[in-house]
Amino acid sequence: MHRLNSICTLSHTLIEPRACMNDSEWKANDSSSVALEKFKRDSVYIDRNGKLRNFNHKKVSRKKCGSLRGRGWKYGSGFVDGIFPVLSPTAQEILDFLEKGVESEGIWSSLEKFPATLDLWDDIFTVAVQLRMRKKWDSIIWICRWILLRSSYKPDVICYNLLIDAFGQKLLYKEAESTYLQLLETRCIPTEDTYALLIKAYCLSGLLEKAEAVFAETRNYGLPSSAVVYNAYINGLMKGGNSHKVEEIFQRMKRDACKPTTETYTMLINLYGKAGKSFMALKMFHEMTNQKCKPNICTYTALVNAFAREGLCEKAEEVFEQMQEAGLEPDVYTYNALMEAYSRAGYPYGAAEIFSLMQHMGCEPDRASYNILVDAYGRAGFQDDAEAVFEDMKRVGITPTMKSHMVLLSAYSKMGSVNKCEEILNQMSKSGLKLDTYVLNSMLNLYGRLGQFAKMEEVLTVMEKGSYVADISTYNILINRYGQAGFIERMEEFFQLLPGKGLKPDVVTWTSRIGAYSKKKLYLRCLEIFEEMIDSGCYPDGGTAKVLLAACSNQDQTEQVTTVIRTMHKDMNTELPV
Repeated sequence: MHRLNSICTLSHTLIEPRACMNDSEWKANDSSSVALEKFKRDSVYIDRNGKLRNFNHKKVSRKKCGSLRGRGWKYGSGFVDGIFPVLSPTAQEILDFLEKGVESEGIWSSLEKFPATLDLWDDIFTVAVQLRMRKKWDSIIWICRWILLRSSYKPDVICYNLLIDAFGQKLLYKEAESTYLQLLETRCIPTEDTYALLIKAYCLSGLLEKAEAVFAETRNYGLPSSAVVYNAYINGLMKGGNSHKVEEIFQRMKRDACKPTTETYTMLINLYGKAGKSFMALKMFHEMTNQKCKPNICTYTALVNAFAREGLCEKAEEVFEQMQEAGLEPDVYTYNALMEAYSRAGYPYGAAEIFSLMQHMGCEPDRASYNILVDAYGRAGFQDDAEAVFEDMKRVGITPTMKSHMVLLSAYSKMGSVNKCEEILNQMSKSGLKLDTYVLNSMLNLYGRLGQFAKMEEVLTVMEKGSYVADISTYNILINRYGQAGFIERMEEFFQLLPGKGLKPDVVTWTSRIGAYSKKKLYLRCLEIFEEMIDSGCYPDGGTAKVLLAACSNQDQTEQVTTVIRTMHKDMNTELPV
C-alpha cells in the first residue's frame, strides 16, 4: 500500500471546517531570484513559464470549478483562466495518488495516516476542486464519503454539495437525492448552491418534474429568486437534452424579477447558436447589452461560434473586433471559433490566416486549432495541405486523437481516395485508437458512394461480428446507397431489418427510401411510403419535400405534393421549403 507522506504535525481529533485562511507572510524566489513577500497563500500561482505570480481575487473564471485555496468551494465560482492555486506537497501527493485509480478502501486507508488538521482540510478541498475540473467524479465521491463516514472531521454543506454535484454528473440522481436528505438529517442548512446542484442533477437525468419540485421547495424555505438556481436549471436542461424548455424557464426568471446574469445570456446565446439560429443569438446579445449586463469573453466566443456554425465569417469577425474594442483579449477558444467560421464558409486560407494571427499574438494553438485547420483544407479539397497540418500537429508534440484522424479521413474521403483512407485507418489502429461505429460508418459511406458494394458489405460484416453497434446512421447509409444505385430489393431488405435491430426509422431513413423510388419516377409508390412515414409519427423535412417533388411527372402531381406539404407545414408549425 502506497503511504502518503505526512507534512502536517498537528493532531486534532475533531476539526470544524473553517471558512477562510489567515494571511501569512512568507518568501519565495521566482526564476529571476526576486523575493516575494506578504503574498496571500491563495493569491500565488505558477505561470506557464514557471514564474511565481499573483492575481486579483475579484476576476471571474470561464471554468466552473471552486473558489480559491482555503476558501472552500462554491458552485459557479472559479479560478482566473489558466490560473490555479499552488498545491501544497501534501495536496499534490494526494492528487497523484488518486489519479492512479486506487480503490476507495486504499484511498481511505491512506488518508487516515494523516493527522486531522486544518491544513489537511484545506488540502482535501483543494484536491476536490482540481478533481472537479478534470471531471474525476468517482474520486470526488470517495473523498467526500471518507469525510462523512471515516474521518474525524465534521462535514459541512460544501462537502454535501460536492457529493450532490458528482452524483448528478454521473446521472446517479437517487444518490444525489439521498445525499440531500442526509444533509437535512444532520441539521445542515442547504444553500442556494445545494438546490442549484440538485435541480441540475435531476435535469441531467431527464427528471423535470422532480427538478420543478426542488425549485418549488426553494420558495418553501423562503429563499428569494436566485440567478444561481435559475442558471443551474437552464444549464441542466441544455445538457440533459431538454433545450425546448429553456426559453420557458428564462421567461419565468424574468417574470420573477430575477435579473439574468452574464452566464444566463451566454447559455442562451450558446443554445441558439447550436440550433443554427444565429439571428436569435444576436437578438439575445442585444437584449443583454440593453439590460446593462456586461458580456465577457465566453459571451463573445459563443456569439462568434453561432455565426461560425452557419459559415457567416464576416459577422463572426465583426463580433471578434467588438470583443477587442471592449478591452477583452481573445483566447484560444475565440480564435478557434473564428477559424471555424472561415472553414465552414469555404475559405481555408482565411482560417490559416487566423491560425497565424493567433500564434503572432502569443496565443498557443491547441489540438482543436489544428483539427479545425485540417478540416478547413479538407472541406476545400486540399487534402495535401490538410495532411501537412496534421503532420505539423505531431511535430509540435500534440498527439492526434480520434477526432484528428477523422477530419483527415474526411478530407481524403471527399476526394474518393480509398487507399489513403484505408492507410489512415491502419495508422489509427497502430496509434492505439479503437475504431468506433462513426469511423466505420464513414468507410461504409465512402465505399457505397464509389459503388464498391462488396467492400461495403465487408465493413457491415465486421461491425456485426465485432464489438461495434450498428446504429440508425449505419442503416441509413446502406438504404441510401443501395437505393441511389437502383438496388431496390436490397434496400428494402435493410429497411425490414430495422424493427428486429431495435431501431426506429428516422426522417433520413424514410427520405432515402422515397428518394430511391423518386429516381424511377414511381410517384404513387413515393406517396405510399410518405403515408407510412406520417403514420409512424415521423414528420418530413425539406429533403423529403424535395424528393417528393422530384418524383412528379406532371403539373397535377406537383400541385398535389405542394398542397400536402403546405398543409402539414401549418399543422406542425415548422418550416418546410417547398
